[in-house]
Amino acid sequence: MNSQVRPLSTLKSKIKSSLPYTLAVAIICFVSLWIRMRPYDSVFLSNGFVKFASNDAWYHMRTLNVLLENYPNRMFFNPMTNYPNGSYIHFGPLYDQMMAITSLILGLGSPSQDLVNTVGAYFPAVLGALTVIPVYYIGKYLGGHKTGILAAILISFAPGQFLHRSLLGVTDHHVAESLFSTFFMMFFMLAIITAKQKGLNFNHVTAKNFTVIKEPLIYSIIAGVMYSAYQLSWPGAPLFLLVAMVYSVVQYVLDNFHGESGDYLGFTGITTFLVSVILILPFIHPDMGFSMYYYTWFHVVTAIVAMAGFGIMSFIQGEFKKRNLKAYYYPLTIIGIGILGLLATKIVSPSIYSLIINAPNSVFGVLKGGAATIGEASSMFYYDGSFTLSRATGYFTSSGFFASILGMIVLLAGIFRKAKPEKVLVLIWSLLMLFAIYGQNRFAYYYSINVSVLSAYLGGLLLEKVKWSQLDEKFKETVKSPADLPGFLKFVRIEQVLAVLAIAAVLVYPAFGAALEQSTASGDPNEPWIEACLWLKSYTPDPGMDYNAIYEAPEDGESFDYPDSAYGVMSRWDYGHYIETLGHRMPNANPFQAGIGGRGSSINETNMPGAAPFLTAQSEEEATSVLEAIDPDPDKAGARYVITDELMAVNKFSAIPEWTLDTEGYYQPYWTGSGYQSLPSTRYFNSMMIRLHLLDGNGLKQYRLVHETWAYQTQGEVLYKQIYNLLYGSNIPEVDTGYIKIFEYVKGAKITGTASPDEAVNINTTILTGQGRTFDYSQSTTSDSEGRYEFTVPYSTDGPISGETQFDTAPAGAYVISYGDTTKEVRVSEEAVLNGEEVKV
Repeated sequence: MNSQVRPLSTLKSKIKSSLPYTLAVAIICFVSLWIRMRPYDSVFLSNGFVKFASNDAWYHMRTLNVLLENYPNRMFFNPMTNYPNGSYIHFGPLYDQMMAITSLILGLGSPSQDLVNTVGAYFPAVLGALTVIPVYYIGKYLGGHKTGILAAILISFAPGQFLHRSLLGVTDHHVAESLFSTFFMMFFMLAIITAKQKGLNFNHVTAKNFTVIKEPLIYSIIAGVMYSAYQLSWPGAPLFLLVAMVYSVVQYVLDNFHGESGDYLGFTGITTFLVSVILILPFIHPDMGFSMYYYTWFHVVTAIVAMAGFGIMSFIQGEFKKRNLKAYYYPLTIIGIGILGLLATKIVSPSIYSLIINAPNSVFGVLKGGAATIGEASSMFYYDGSFTLSRATGYFTSSGFFASILGMIVLLAGIFRKAKPEKVLVLIWSLLMLFAIYGQNRFAYYYSINVSVLSAYLGGLLLEKVKWSQLDEKFKETVKSPADLPGFLKFVRIEQVLAVLAIAAVLVYPAFGAALEQSTASGDPNEPWIEACLWLKSYTPDPGMDYNAIYEAPEDGESFDYPDSAYGVMSRWDYGHYIETLGHRMPNANPFQAGIGGRGSSINETNMPGAAPFLTAQSEEEATSVLEAIDPDPDKAGARYVITDELMAVNKFSAIPEWTLDTEGYYQPYWTGSGYQSLPSTRYFNSMMIRLHLLDGNGLKQYRLVHETWAYQTQGEVLYKQIYNLLYGSNIPEVDTGYIKIFEYVKGAKITGTASPDEAVNINTTILTGQGRTFDYSQSTTSDSEGRYEFTVPYSTDGPISGETQFDTAPAGAYVISYGDTTKEVRVSEEAVLNGEEVKV
């Protein structure tokens, strides 16, 4: 196999011979881009609306627009989410900066919103297509041009997470992670290969022998730049620093056993991570401490520790050689030094020690509780507590996934014969990415790279067996023009044809077919959510915040100073970015899992206020107490509006109590004639989520429906209403209602009057929604010993007032109070509802 790196001085002379491969890679890039642009009609809608296809895509467009509005300053603290706390933005700055610079260039310094949206939509597709380039070179230096071309073909339409994250409209930084981490691995590999080929050691450095060090130095510097670009795309980039360090430990040990110097590793590693330290320093936030989720000293220290590690391992290896010590003592020495370093860290800084110990589990460990309900954070190999390969074979295809496992086995076997650095690197990289998807399936967008390279490596071995290289040489000798092709065909052997067909059938065709099937745009946000958020933006009071302004973060220990007009919008956290970006309102919770509340790891912990405790509250009073606890201001509730949809009420309800660690009793088995089926129980129907969405808030005192979207024809809502009627002997209409409903939390008007002592008193009215649907609103009470009664009602009968909610859902007439043979009509003003005023009957 040709794994030799060409010296830089001879590159010009090789351009002609490399031209066919360069053209092939370019064509593969365009094919990759075409696949990623297939959802065009689902992203660029006929009405001019650009529908971005993920939660984080909408948030990136939000941060991009703020960046362009305040260029070159970016938003680091965002008070428009996680109300009333705000959130620090953990997104790296590079992805938004790349989109901003592109927009500014194309827009001649003043890009229109349409241009910005277009750039944002195309960006992930372009970056996904460009990933073909580093994958080709990694394949090339692993197994020659044929392996490189096959790897490029496979990654160009690799299905699963990598494809999903790089489709048109999925404007998220994850594709940038894949691109820059792969470029990092490519240049790190090239640096190591060239350094070892030239026999580089530290004597060459001290002697300033640039003939030896020039090429490895250039590749190492570029590797450091690419690692920094990766790091500035995602704060979790030290994951690949871990890959480099684990590989280096293994390679040092192998080299030591073979009596070879590891200085080439030390030079490459120290240079690479020195560059990364220099480039990351301007982006560090010292006030954020040592967090791994933001740009902090953690990113500087990890790189410095890596540099020290490379230096120490080279020094120890040199001492072993001088003292002629036995090779097997070397790994024991490295392990011992590592343990001593951890113990020293534990003594000096227990918090940093804890972070180091727990960091691997945050990537490789299987999450529990509410965190396990996050789609991208769940394990690739576990579903509902059971081990499964279905997700892995679905993401990578069966042949691709098992080819990657076989490829690692073949690499491991080859390493025992000769430990070539590029093979050891690909093996360690692939193993760690396999462990990563064991912890969280989101990392499949990394492992897709490994699947493509490993599958191509196996394909390259097969082609080698049928002497493909000889056929390639024959092609170069005999084919000078298309007219020479018929004569060339006589050199093609049947086993070579069969090998190509086998590769196409087993590796290429399944991946391509899956990519065509999966290259469709996400349906989120659906049309009702877009309509609901735009309604929220237009018909609710301005919260008094400058949407595109950059706000300073509050001092440590203090809260952000919101204006009195500010308020939150409560919903399931998945929808927080839609509420903020489309509705220009402040969600209490968001997809970053901020504002969810609940318990951390034990049922004995305090149930922190947030979306989960509110939605699962078993009474209106309990739900309101959660709202009041969210905002530290005793005169304000944490939210003014509550948004529900059918998905969170029916299909995804079970994920909500997971965050409170109190999941029992919401469902119970019912005999349905064909077996037991788990169906909702009393606790489910008593939850605030269901009181609002399925029961329209009927009987609630301080929550009123102000808007609903059109209904979706689904089975869930009708079925659950049928169960409710059976459980409670009720007769609510068993029909689909608004897919999304917006409720407003109000003080409520207090209707007071007198009747006979201890008499049952009822109040009811008919509510008419903006969709033309009607439902009954009613309450019941019993007068006291003096005949006095009181109702708190949330609806006004006189319509909206200026400056407040312009609701389209309201009573069709007056309230009707009845007791005994007496009925009375009562009208309630909007002022009375908003101010909690008394209305006497």
